[in-house]
Amino acid sequence: MRQLLLSALLVISTDLCAAQTIAASDQSFSSIVQLQQKKWIHGSEDCASNKDPAIDVYRYDQSSYILRQNKCLSYEAPFMYVLFGEEKVLVLDTGATESESEFPLYQTVRSLIDQQSAQDGNTERELLVLHTHGHSDHFKGDSQFAGKPNVTIVNPDADSIVQFFGFSNWPEGEARVELGGRALTVFPTPGHQEEALSVYDPHTKWLLTGDTFYPGYIYVKVWKDYRNSIARLAAFSATHEVDAVLGSHIEMMNKAGKYYTIGTIYQPDEASLVLSPEQLAALNSRLSKLKRPKKVKEDGFIVAPMSFFQKKLSNMVRWINN
Repeated sequence: MRQLLLSALLVISTDLCAAQTIAASDQSFSSIVQLQQKKWIHGSEDCASNKDPAIDVYRYDQSSYILRQNKCLSYEAPFMYVLFGEEKVLVLDTGATESESEFPLYQTVRSLIDQQSAQDGNTERELLVLHTHGHSDHFKGDSQFAGKPNVTIVNPDADSIVQFFGFSNWPEGEARVELGGRALTVFPTPGHQEEALSVYDPHTKWLLTGDTFYPGYIYVKVWKDYRNSIARLAAFSATHEVDAVLGSHIEMMNKAGKYYTIGTIYQPDEASLVLSPEQLAALNSRLSKLKRPKKVKEDGFIVAPMSFFQKKLSNMVRWINN
């Protein structure tokens, strides 16, 4: 009788575990679908009459947020990511506007922290500011965080990145960022820019790729590095659970292969922010077959080598920022 009871309990326990796994999977799928369908604030034809908030805040789950800057503040309209752990909060990128009165990023993040603290009673979280790369539309808001208590800012330059993460053979290797019960993987993905990084979050199963891979017109500065970085991302996605590949911009329209030109401040027909591991693999396949730098056009993104002038301008801006 005891053996029968133990067998029955084992069956029930197995069924419960399977049911919980299915429920979690269904919840994850539902969340991704909602994110795919999310219609972000997208600017105005006349920004003088724009009434949208400076920051569009999207709560993915109780500890994961996506923020987007209003296109009427910057046509770049970069996305930023706020991820909570038990000990730290990660802010990935800080947008294109320095002014806190126009773009209250620190205040917004602080309010999210206060909300979280009210729910779990944890008021001791540190704040860590990282960047996907060193272009100004990804770090202008840093000044709002500078000097604030319990805030660490890792500047998006080579020395700061290597020192903080301990990379010894750039761009090889990877690092861990422990937020407390939420360990992120960070690895170099140069090409669009020299010090570019990507971040994997196993909690949301997000692969955060900055300007390395996003639904837009992606300019590549160093083609060989970019090809290697995409291969690295594709290989990582093939061996890890990745539900969504999320970059820093939306420039594509919701019509296959169509995109908004640089400087556009009104994008009513945007594509989804979400790209897939399959699209990443498709890009890797195409890049691996090219013998020289060449534009690659897919329905959801376009990749193109920088011109000589664009590279010179990029180097000049990089020199000024450093």
